[in-house]
Amino acid sequence: EVYGHKQREMEASVNFVTCHDGFTLNDLVSYDRKHNEANGEENRDGSDDNRSWNCGVEGPTDDRAVEQLRNRQVKNLLATALLALGTPMLLMGDEMRRTQRGNNNAYGLDDDTTWLDWNLLDRHDDVRRFVRLLVRHRLQRDTARPEWAMTLNQLLRLGTVTWHGVRLDQPDWGPSSHTLAATVRSTGGRQLFHVVLNAWSERLTFELPSVAGGWRRWIDTSCEPPGDICEWDAAPPHATPSYDVAPRSLVTLIATVDPMSATPCGDRGDSRSS
Repeated sequence: EVYGHKQREMEASVNFVTCHDGFTLNDLVSYDRKHNEANGEENRDGSDDNRSWNCGVEGPTDDRAVEQLRNRQVKNLLATALLALGTPMLLMGDEMRRTQRGNNNAYGLDDDTTWLDWNLLDRHDDVRRFVRLLVRHRLQRDTARPEWAMTLNQLLRLGTVTWHGVRLDQPDWGPSSHTLAATVRSTGGRQLFHVVLNAWSERLTFELPSVAGGWRRWIDTSCEPPGDICEWDAAPPHATPSYDVAPRSLVTLIATVDPMSATPCGDRGDSRSS
């Protein structure tokens, strides 16, 4: 919506978490501070504003609980980028948790700090699988086709989102909020997504809008693979009117709807372009 004042092409809205400058995605969840000593600048180079969290331990760890949390955080962040309507940008190696050992300004190093270790493909195969399924189903979404040749503003107006918190139609936009949920109808009108984010340290129960035919669970990053994400035709049904979301997890439910019907979650709440 920040592009609402101009008739830009659809590709103008780019979503990313990490890029060539700064931490890799693995390091974003593994380090609280930069570690650029190898650059020869006494750790003065590179940004000090990394918006990172090490999940309780600085750098590599054998602590299984910390490693599980980091893996979940990686999937949470990848999902936020690939579920969004705008064009996603992925940093090479994030799909296999490539690390620069906390170096956020390593462009001048030609060693294993910046080289791509292909052994990570096997070591973090669950993350690669997660990304592959996110990309596959992103391409299968009922969204605008290239031949439609519309502007970004026109595309945004085709989709609507209704915002929620743990209660329907009651999003918490406060600075200390750790929860958010959204019901999104696809631009083509045939698919419905309900995305829930629980960034709090405790399990929370989120109310769900009712939808004809019921919801099916596509993603739950708190589940062990392969339960963290599945093919759409294998998504298990979720019959209850609420969903218990584990701490620091992302959940996405899906439903198929009649494109001619009204929005299943009604016209309540704060509805705006997605």
